[in-house]
Amino acid sequence: MGYVLRVRLASFFAGAAAASCLGMYILYKDYKVAHQSISQQMKNLHESLDGRISALEKLKEVEASQPVEATE
Repeated sequence: MGYVLRVRLASFFAGAAAASCLGMYILYKDYKVAHQSISQQMKNLHESLDGRISALEKLKEVEASQPVEATE
């Protein structure tokens, strides 16, 4: 009876270790996908803000280069 119990316990712990490794791999992949998604969103936001700032700077330059009309 002792031998069968040891075999069952060994099988149980081997299965638990395999399931743990598989679970950690899945969590790691999920983490990488989430990190990549957030990084891409931040990159797009940064590019959008840079474009807006550039447009405002160009608008300011155009307004500064136009002569000021005197009001009478």
